[in-house]
Amino acid sequence: MIATDKPIVLFGGGGFVGRQVAQELLSRGYRVRIAQRVLRRASMIRSLGSMGQTQFVSVDIADSKQVRAALEGACAAVNLVGLLKGDMHTAHVIGAGNVAKAATDAGLSALVQVSAIGADLASSSAYGRTKAEGEAAVRSTFPSATILRPSIMFGRDDGFTNRFAQLISLASSMPFGIVPVIRGGTRFQPVHVGDVAQAIALAAIDPDRFGSKTFELGGPDILTMRAVNEWIASQIGRSPNFVAVPDGVARTMASLTSWAPGAPITRDQFEMLLSDNVVASGAAGLESFGIKPMPLAAVAPAWLEHYRDKGRFGSAAQA
Repeated sequence: MIATDKPIVLFGGGGFVGRQVAQELLSRGYRVRIAQRVLRRASMIRSLGSMGQTQFVSVDIADSKQVRAALEGACAAVNLVGLLKGDMHTAHVIGAGNVAKAATDAGLSALVQVSAIGADLASSSAYGRTKAEGEAAVRSTFPSATILRPSIMFGRDDGFTNRFAQLISLASSMPFGIVPVIRGGTRFQPVHVGDVAQAIALAAIDPDRFGSKTFELGGPDILTMRAVNEWIASQIGRSPNFVAVPDGVARTMASLTSWAPGAPITRDQFEMLLSDNVVASGAAGLESFGIKPMPLAAVAPAWLEHYRDKGRFGSAAQA
């Protein structure tokens, strides 16, 4: 176990996962330094720790000098930076390489690289391909790094269950109540963000146990895209008409609208949906950390209720 007198640096620590990791580390008595491009996104973390337990530094992960400065006096680092659109090569490959090089030069005890299930150098998706390239960049420079590949994550403020709930609620208020489903047969293994955060924290503070290894993190259930939509609809008391979108139509739609802010799906996201997002057979996972994964059905209804017709006072759909 690493000592608690030096900070653990969280690159991208103000994001959905990063906030949970910070809370996990702070609760264990560790000091945390949030390295974030836009610091206001991390402001809520300030109240989670005691006086002097949290630090904040503005960092562009593509700037090697800023990355090195962020790691001064630290004992470990976690790279959480990830993009679903935009310059993924810079964020996932150059940025990861910068962190690994700076961590090596600074003599850090641990480095955790947060990647994703689907990371593959041969992936047709830029996201999957650059995540794999980022893993390689880290391994080549900091061989004892821990690499974690979570499946799609859920939590109270996620962009997964909330996005589908919003779309289903909107469609249910329209004539015919049609909800298009793209790649309805693609399988996911949704994992709770708190479980992932706990695994990240443990990997950072115990490199002797988890270093030099790769883990794939998934929840207890495997669900298809259509099943996810249907379950969310049942929880928010909606009965829309789910309509499968043919791949050719979906691919064309994604290609034509990828540029638009708030596009329903980008071309790269469509490419990601061509493969299942589940833990590989035989891969080490949450059980290696002693974590029993949280089922989606155990916690999601608590935040999905406000998408019901009458909010928390509305009723879920009857089976």
